Amino acid sequence: MTTIMAVRSAFPVHRYPQAELTSKVAELSGLDPAERALLERLHGNSGVDYRHVVLPLSEYSGPRRIGLANDRYIEEAADLGEQALRGALEAAGLASRDLDLLIVTSVTGVAVPSLDARLIPRLGLRPDVKRLPIFGLGCVAGAAALGRLHDYLLAWPHHHAALLAVELCSLSWPITEVTTADLVVSGLFGDGAAALVAVGGQAAEGLRVVASRSEVYPDSGDTLGWRLGSDGFRIVLTSELADVVERRLSRSVSSFLAGHGLTVEEITAWVCHPGGPKVIDAIQNSLNLPDSSLELSRRSLAEVGNLSSASVLHVLEKTIGAEPPSGSAGLMIGLGPGVSAELVLLRW
Repeated sequence: MTTIMAVRSAFPVHRYPQAELTSKVAELSGLDPAERALLERLHGNSGVDYRHVVLPLSEYSGPRRIGLANDRYIEEAADLGEQALRGALEAAGLASRDLDLLIVTSVTGVAVPSLDARLIPRLGLRPDVKRLPIFGLGCVAGAAALGRLHDYLLAWPHHHAALLAVELCSLSWPITEVTTADLVVSGLFGDGAAALVAVGGQAAEGLRVVASRSEVYPDSGDTLGWRLGSDGFRIVLTSELADVVERRLSRSVSSFLAGHGLTVEEITAWVCHPGGPKVIDAIQNSLNLPDSSLELSRRSLAEVGNLSSASVLHVLEKTIGAEPPSGSAGLMIGLGPGVSAELVLLRW
């Protein structure tokens, strides 16, 4: 059994309304009037009102050198990750040395030694803490990492484990050879981190992880992902993403829930990745959910944008704050490149 003790998010101090960010992206990308009109329309339909970015807008300029951008990623991601993980540990009433496992996921930069190793001295973690850095899962990684944390605690039921997701999406804003997909995602993604602390064994009360399931949908590998360009990571995104989710997700969810004696109608709390308005709509349509079911996902998107791997944990934090009824069931749904889905069954 896994009991979630605390979830805490952390954000850079720089927060801007969507319109200011739209203007900055247009400036960086050197858009002509027609392209700028398209950008403004796409950003206006993104469902995003505000986003945090790791740098003040005045420090975003082009051309960008990938090495310098990645150096800044390492520095800032370690700072933001430390803030989120300290917050979760304090909320859980744990000392840093209590942790037996640290999972860190990020897809917006590369660090060797990995971020988890860099956080050991900063947080005072034990030098023998087990570490699992995850790269490449993209937006699905927050949910997938929670599934792997649960697997670990089933084997080590008296251990404490932490999960940290930290993403600095703004360091990959498009500058050269801008595509329509670049314009879309430049209005969606924000910067932030989220940390979760959990314990194994039979806890008397608290939010429990019951089970998880992973699935990669065939013939969808080119639908969503990163490619490495001369100025950093660039999005791979096709219009098929929402269609894949709407066609395939219902069968995945129904099959997973049936294995635990549940139906879609018996799920009280939906903790779904806020990938964007079309993705949220696809989840809702596939599962035939009422509008209220995904309210917290839409609110997270509006308040901070899509945080990639950290988003679903931010939604979980909001869901815990809403205090679902004791004994009720919840389902976390992460979505990402592959196209892949990660389902985590929760019980309050």
